[in-house]
Amino acid sequence: MAKRRLSQRQKERIQAIQERRRQKMELRAQAALEESDDEQLEEGLVITRHGQNLVVADQQGRYIHCLFRQNIGHVVCGDRVVWQPTTEDGQGVVTAIMERQSALVRPNFSGEEKPLAANISQLVIVIAPEPAPSQYLVDQYLVAAENIGIKAMIALNKSDLFDETALRQFERDYSHYSSTGYPVIKISAKYEHGLDPLIEHLKDETNILVGQSGVGKSSLINALLPELDLLTGKLSEASGLGCHTTSATTLYDLPHGGQLIDSPGVRSFRFGSISKQELELGFKEFAPFLGSCKFSNCAHKQEPGCSLRQAVETGEISIQRLDNFLHMADNLQKIF
Repeated sequence: MAKRRLSQRQKERIQAIQERRRQKMELRAQAALEESDDEQLEEGLVITRHGQNLVVADQQGRYIHCLFRQNIGHVVCGDRVVWQPTTEDGQGVVTAIMERQSALVRPNFSGEEKPLAANISQLVIVIAPEPAPSQYLVDQYLVAAENIGIKAMIALNKSDLFDETALRQFERDYSHYSSTGYPVIKISAKYEHGLDPLIEHLKDETNILVGQSGVGKSSLINALLPELDLLTGKLSEASGLGCHTTSATTLYDLPHGGQLIDSPGVRSFRFGSISKQELELGFKEFAPFLGSCKFSNCAHKQEPGCSLRQAVETGEISIQRLDNFLHMADNLQKIF
């Protein structure tokens, strides 16, 4: 069913309601600050957010229910923040966001880019035999990772569904990613220790899983976090938000090391608006050849003296990767 268009008057009414709610929350946060001790400033990590409510982990790992000041910016899961306790037991107010190392963003309904999660260090691209893997989609995710400035890896989930012939074909088709520097692993929850390669790569990183619907991201999260229900219960108790925490972006500590950010909003994430130059830089093996083409405005198609074309001929760049880049470049306005 098509979504009903809102009239301008309805939009203005919704905005007015939202503004009243924001003002009300700001007054609550200000009142809490006035009752707090300015000397009790602490660092914390935002575990989850629902509306104006945050769960912040303090330096001892305890969960604190916090409000936040509206003028500090858009607080998201993964943010490192400055907060201070209030006189209310177990409560706090976030007063500042510390500098982010990275941020995953996407456009909202107004076209404005908003952060979804912060301080991610690794994007895990999950593919599977079904739906059939798409290198074009993989390359979109890799461009996003390069532009955000984080690591990326590719995990073939449900690899047990491939026979030996199909596995060898997959290894040939994806070998250029490994040679470019992206780890490519095969995993399966069906076998004992079948997830060990993934667990090893997740250590010491703040990870987020992305990929098409149906590749098994939710099953992987459940397997990686065997006490997920218990953790969700602790978050609900700390925040007072009940079941809302199950639909919010949330950061979890992994049992074997590392962290995992789970968000329904980013599982199918693709990057937003970028320039052609940013797109070029998103294909990291292009870097040694950019700026070396005969023509400064080279489109890397059929122009003579194209350094990227020459690199394809010498095997330094995969023809598949170049073709995907050209398709993205031709459709910048359509897909970004």
